[in-house]
Amino acid sequence: MANYQLTESMKTNIEKFPLELKEKVNDWLEWDKNLQTWNEIAELINSNDVERLSKLLLKRQCFGTAGIRGIMEAGFNGLMEAGFNGLNDLVIIQTSQGLAKYVKTLPTTATELLVVIGFDGRHHSYDFALLTTNVFRQAGFKVALFSKVVPTPFVSFAINLLNASTGIMITSSHNPKVYNGYKVFGNNGAQILSPHDKNIQNSILTNLKPWNNEIWNISNTFNYDGIQLFDPLHQVSQQYYYQLMESSTRLDLVKKSNLKITYTALHGVGHDYMAKMFEEFDFKNHYPVESQKIPDPEFPTVHFPNPEEGQGVFDESYKTAQQTGSSLIFCVDPDADRFCMGEKYDEWRIFNGNEIGALLAWWIWNEFHSSEQIVKKSDCYMISSAVSSKILETYSKREGFNFIETLTGFKWMANIAYDLEKEGKRVLFCFEEAIGFMVGTNVYDKDGISAMATMLQFAAYLHSKGQTFRDKLNEIYQTYGFHYSLNSYYLCYDGDKIEKIFNRMANFDGIANSYIKQVNGIKVIRVRDLIRGYDSETIDHKPTLPPNNMITFYFENGSIINLRTSGTEPKIKYYSEIIAPPDERYVFFRFHIFLNKIFFRFSDWEKIKTNHQELIEATVQLLLQPQLNGLIAKKD
Repeated sequence: MANYQLTESMKTNIEKFPLELKEKVNDWLEWDKNLQTWNEIAELINSNDVERLSKLLLKRQCFGTAGIRGIMEAGFNGLMEAGFNGLNDLVIIQTSQGLAKYVKTLPTTATELLVVIGFDGRHHSYDFALLTTNVFRQAGFKVALFSKVVPTPFVSFAINLLNASTGIMITSSHNPKVYNGYKVFGNNGAQILSPHDKNIQNSILTNLKPWNNEIWNISNTFNYDGIQLFDPLHQVSQQYYYQLMESSTRLDLVKKSNLKITYTALHGVGHDYMAKMFEEFDFKNHYPVESQKIPDPEFPTVHFPNPEEGQGVFDESYKTAQQTGSSLIFCVDPDADRFCMGEKYDEWRIFNGNEIGALLAWWIWNEFHSSEQIVKKSDCYMISSAVSSKILETYSKREGFNFIETLTGFKWMANIAYDLEKEGKRVLFCFEEAIGFMVGTNVYDKDGISAMATMLQFAAYLHSKGQTFRDKLNEIYQTYGFHYSLNSYYLCYDGDKIEKIFNRMANFDGIANSYIKQVNGIKVIRVRDLIRGYDSETIDHKPTLPPNNMITFYFENGSIINLRTSGTEPKIKYYSEIIAPPDERYVFFRFHIFLNKIFFRFSDWEKIKTNHQELIEATVQLLLQPQLNGLIAKKD
């Protein structure tokens, strides 16, 4: 078949399509200038594959608060998936046109129309960034386009540093290689909130036709007036590390430490930026996982490059740690906005997000409280999401600072943090159980590099005391109470089935507006349903959190379970926790003054964990009915 040409038989096929599909097919053939995706649609026309064409063209990527994220091509081989429901050049252009038009209507503190654009190392990320650049320049924006792959937090940081109107990161974070995405930040450096997402979607729908053919010409992107497009990498990097070091408290301790740390970027963007952080601290004993340090869109050593998933993610790190004698593993996800770590005992322990959050919060508060600060406790805040451990709330009640709970996602935490800082308050820490951490407010988003820098200082401190992170975590539980979380998910690729499952939770046993009363004889004492705007505990039965796709059940034994759908993945997720007061934490402990170690008998903790696990498993089976609904459990 000739390029950009239809045969007479193909034209005849188009004429027989249903009217809506016929219109969408013609739009695609007129607008798409990428030969690969244009030919993909043409081949489907040739084979008269109405079903496939309808799937690709009658639905489209919907812009949400996380932007857009989608599969580029099943089977992949570096190809893009054609159609308005895929992720490809035309969809990126349409999204950028709608966003550019919308941003120009917003009130802003920016002194000029300026957009920051970053990209990761995934397939097509660079080309998508160039197309986005072309669109925004056509719309009259000055463009700060990074010249190489950068961590997502650099885009957030650059927006405030450069006083930009908006920022875009081309990334799909920790998703598998077939995904990519388009993440949008507001003028404050935080991810956008509603109603901006809906307004941007409407603007996209009124700007679907590419404005001109020049937008497609990425080979010409850099033939520009230098004032209109520039590379912010040096300025942003210099200021980022300057501010990071200014807020660090244990530089000498880190420099002198003989700790050995293995670190990995999981084939993402993080290696150069992690190495730069170690260099700034003058920390010598750091060892990269060589097989994972170069950005590689194929992620050859990990099927699912998410540190939360297990499934062999740390296998290469274990090898390097064994070879180098490292006692710690530091890891960031592929766009370096999340941080995870492991510690070596007889075996490796990988800490979950709630445990890392508990450790970081303790350290940050300890360093703040022991320093000469003029900020009052009552003006200090820590923030976490509703699905995360309540350890920050526990700390706040004892230590006297403020705690705020938000909906899931850093878009909520970061925007609240920004507003608090503008009011003269001090936000010390935000975290989410999905290994997302925001240390201070240099960046109004989760940031794996600053989290790692903070944990490096904490590690040097503990090492100087002859302690481990496990010791400190047990000590925290001893002081503040045992916090045990159990989180997982089921895969479900049928959106209608997910909707039915959640409808059944609110109409249990076929009774309208009713919920489970007990599980295994343990009473449910409170229900909060953010889908329907119901909270059994409040006076007016209205929840204090905004609407969201989440239901929470509170049990009389202290167990809590949140069930929600994912906004970016085909998952039903559940998050649970039980908190035992300090006086229930153990049978006894003793302090050995010579070894400077704490020994615990964990029988009570283990009993609490077992009881919680049994209750949560029974609750999940009762509410989700995994076997009946054909749900696929997470692989450990």
